[in-house]
Amino acid sequence: MLISASGLARIKESVTERVLFGNKPTPELMAILLVYFVQGILGLARLAVSFFLKDELGLSPAEVSALIGVAAIPWMVKPLFGFISDGFPVLGYRRRPYLVLSGVLGTLSWVLMATVVNSAWSATAAIALSSLAIAFSDVIVDSLVVERARAESVSAAGSLQSLCWGTSALGGLITAYFSGYLLEHFTTRNVFAITATFPLIVSLVAALIRESRVTESTSLQEMGGQVKELWGAVTQKAILLPTAFLFLWQSTPSAESAFFFFTTNELGFSPEFLGRVRLVTSIASLFGVWMFQRFFRAVPFRQIFGWTTIISALLGMTMLLLVTHTNRALGIDDHWFSLGDSLILTVMGQIAYMPVLVLAARLCPAGIEATLFALLMSVTNLAGLLSYEIGAGLTHLLGVTETNFDKLWLLVVITNLSTLLPLPFLSWLPEEAEAMPGRDLPDVVLSDVMTTPVEAIAPLETAASETPLLS
Repeated sequence: MLISASGLARIKESVTERVLFGNKPTPELMAILLVYFVQGILGLARLAVSFFLKDELGLSPAEVSALIGVAAIPWMVKPLFGFISDGFPVLGYRRRPYLVLSGVLGTLSWVLMATVVNSAWSATAAIALSSLAIAFSDVIVDSLVVERARAESVSAAGSLQSLCWGTSALGGLITAYFSGYLLEHFTTRNVFAITATFPLIVSLVAALIRESRVTESTSLQEMGGQVKELWGAVTQKAILLPTAFLFLWQSTPSAESAFFFFTTNELGFSPEFLGRVRLVTSIASLFGVWMFQRFFRAVPFRQIFGWTTIISALLGMTMLLLVTHTNRALGIDDHWFSLGDSLILTVMGQIAYMPVLVLAARLCPAGIEATLFALLMSVTNLAGLLSYEIGAGLTHLLGVTETNFDKLWLLVVITNLSTLLPLPFLSWLPEEAEAMPGRDLPDVVLSDVMTTPVEAIAPLETAASETPLLS
C-alpha cells in the first residue's frame, strides 16, 4: 500500500520531532551524526587490542599500561588541533579537509594493526595514530556543532548536542557486545580489518558539510587573539586552582591493566563474556548520567566531589573479594560477581565524573568557552596518562605479571586509597555551584561524555568502573 504525500509529511515531521529533537534532517546534519556514530562504533576493536597486546605481542600488565598511556597523548593536545584547523585552512576551508584527513589516518592506523604491526613500538605508533585521528575529528565536529548550536532558539537549546551525544552512545552500545562476540569467531587482525572500514565514512561525508571559504590571514589574526584571551583566563586564580584539583583528582594510579590480565588469565573470562560486561557498563554509564542530571546536578561541588570520592574508594575495595576469591567462598560465581560489581562501580563512577564536566564548563568565560573547555579536558587527559604510567610503575614494583597475581590485592588497595589523596585540597573548588558564572554545559560537553580516548584507543577491559578519564 502506497503512502500518500500527506502521510509522508507526517512521518517526516514525527521523525524530526521525536528522533532528531526538532533538528531538520539535512544532509549536513546526517554527516555530523555519522561522524559521532563512527566515534562510538570504533569501540569494536577495543577488546581486540587488549587481547592482541596481551596474547600476540606477549606484553606484561605494566608494559600494556605504559603503552596505553603513551598512545593517549593526542587527546592531551586537542586545543592544538583547534588552532591548526582555525589558523591553517586548506584550499580555503577549515573543516572539511581535516575531516577527510582524519578519516584516512584512522583507516591507515587500523590497516597497519591488521597487517604489519608485530612489536610493542609499532603497536604504540599505530594506536597513537588512531587516537590522533579520532581526537582531531572530534575537535572538528565539535566546532561544527558549536557553530550551528548558536543559531538554536532558546526553546531548542541543547537539542543538537543531545542528538550528537545520543548518536555516539548508540554506536558505543552497538559495538559493546559485538567487540567480544567477533573475537569468538575471528582473529584480532580480522577485527582490526573490519574496524578499518569505519573511519572512511568520516572522509566520505566531509563533502556534505556546508562551509564558507576563509582567508588565512584573518584566521591567524583570530587565533592570536584567542590565545591571548585563553592565557588571561587560565592565569586567574578562580580557574587555576579548580583546574589543579581536577588534575590531582584524575592522576591517581590505575590498576586496570593488571586487572584485565587477572580476569582473562586467572579467571578465564572469554572475549564474549567481556563483551557482555562492556554492554552492561555502557548502559550503566548512561544510567549514571541520568542519575546525576536527576538528583545531583545542584549539589555543591565540594560536597559531591568529597562524598563520591569516599564512596567510590570504598566500593572499589569490593574488587578484593574477586582478587582473593572470597566471592567463591560466599557462593557467588566469578562471572555474576564481576557483572554486578561492574554495574555498581560504573554508575557511581559516572556520577563522580559528571561534576568534572560541569565544573570545567562553568569555569569557561564567555567568548572562549569551547577552546578553554578543550584545554581543561586536555589537562584531565594529561592526568589520565599520569594515572596509567604510575599504575604501570606500581604494577612492576609489586611484581604483578601475566601469571603472578600474588600482590594484586595490594595494588588494588593502594590504587583505591590513593583516590583519597586530593581530599585535603577540596578548598580549591568553589564552595557553591551557584557562586560561579551561571551557565549550563557548553556545546561540546555532551559529546565528550561518551567520546573519550578510553574508547578511542581501545584500552583494557576490566570489571572496574569505565568512567571516562580522558576527553
